[in-house]
Amino acid sequence: MNEPDVLGGGLTPPAVEARALHKVFVGGDGRELKVLGGVDLRVESGEVVAIVGSSGAGKSTLLHLLGALDRPTSGDVFLGGRDVSEVDGDELARMRNVSVGFVFQFHHLLREFTALENVMMPCLIAGRQRKASEARARELLALVGLGERMSHRSTQLSGGEQQRVAVARALATEPPLLLADEPSGNLDTQTSEQLHDLLFHLQESQRLGIVLVTHNRELARRADRILELRDGRLHEAAQA
Repeated sequence: MNEPDVLGGGLTPPAVEARALHKVFVGGDGRELKVLGGVDLRVESGEVVAIVGSSGAGKSTLLHLLGALDRPTSGDVFLGGRDVSEVDGDELARMRNVSVGFVFQFHHLLREFTALENVMMPCLIAGRQRKASEARARELLALVGLGERMSHRSTQLSGGEQQRVAVARALATEPPLLLADEPSGNLDTQTSEQLHDLLFHLQESQRLGIVLVTHNRELARRADRILELRDGRLHEAAQA
């Protein structure tokens, strides 16, 4: 299998690259449902790509494949230049933990833990020392404007604050790639705009590659590229 091209003949590889991704689901009646039919995508470090499309087009499925949460029926995904198909089990989990940050529409915070403990968790899972994990979590929570809310449990935080904790948690292990699936879909307009500003600030300051799945047109317009997932493939969309 050919390795992905490296920028500039030896410089940093893209944050994520997908080649000819196909995904077919088989229903209980044995019928096949083709969701993705040959998706190609390359996202560089520091680039924001918005993916739009109708409900049921396969946008979340694509994110799951890019983040190695699921396997394609055929095709290849490279995270930081490494072929995801070459790793499995615990090694895949470790790779996913340090290579990809996930932000979903619902924050999925651990309710019994504080904001600080939630953000520390990926670092502890990665095997980092508790002291270093706590220092990283404190740094990130301050960065997302929650320096005064670290000791609060998720149930004591507003919806916007919970999403900010989720963003901080996604960045805990310093991944080069952030995947966000309708990150502001559960928030009011003002809080959504604040979260969008935060994401683009982090993209610029941390040189993150970001893939956003969104129905929010204002958010999509801020991306470097807008791609529409239609009929199982990605198409360039106008920056309207």
